[in-house]
Amino acid sequence: MMERPRYFTPSEVASHCTSVDLWVSFLGRVCDLSPLMSRYQGDVLLLPIMECAGKDISSWFDPKTKDILKFVDPLTCCERYYTPRGRFVHVPPNGPCSDWDSDIGQPWWKDRRYEVGLLSAKTRWIRILNTLTSKEQLLEVCSEETLEEILQRFLRFNSHARSYTWKHQGQILDMRKTLAENGIMDDDLELDQLRLDRDIFIPTILLNFNDDLTEG
Repeated sequence: MMERPRYFTPSEVASHCTSVDLWVSFLGRVCDLSPLMSRYQGDVLLLPIMECAGKDISSWFDPKTKDILKFVDPLTCCERYYTPRGRFVHVPPNGPCSDWDSDIGQPWWKDRRYEVGLLSAKTRWIRILNTLTSKEQLLEVCSEETLEEILQRFLRFNSHARSYTWKHQGQILDMRKTLAENGIMDDDLELDQLRLDRDIFIPTILLNFNDDLTEG
């Protein structure tokens, strides 16, 4: 059975924005480039990547080839990588260069070792209400996540989250399914069209306490 990919929100990617902890997203993938930053520490070719730390850089790529965008140099009539922010690590120079190591293996944007998960195509906000304590928590989640994966996110707010039955409008939720698959539809587009405040219509999930506590 294939392991499900982990999904990340744009805000989660944005939180990794330093030279020692640097993530980017592109073409739906999320990559941790911290090892690359460490390997090439001090190299000026890291600057374009550092400028985009924590951001989505899909505009750098051709979605069909999954490679860096290219153009034909009008002076040489040769095909070159299009890097308006400046050449970066693993992009070959435009001409002969004595310090260019052509034996780099897979460039970082094709190397799956840097990939930590996928970027959510659509995030959602939900309100989780503990019926035992009346405490509620707003949580941004990925629309692709199952309720079990959402529970994993919620554990940092309640380490005993597994000791509760998760319900919505009186129905017990299937933790193996996504919000939409459980009938909790994403109404954001309709709300925007009606010019209604999304925050007023955030769906609420009720946590009903079970008999036994699980270990935190």
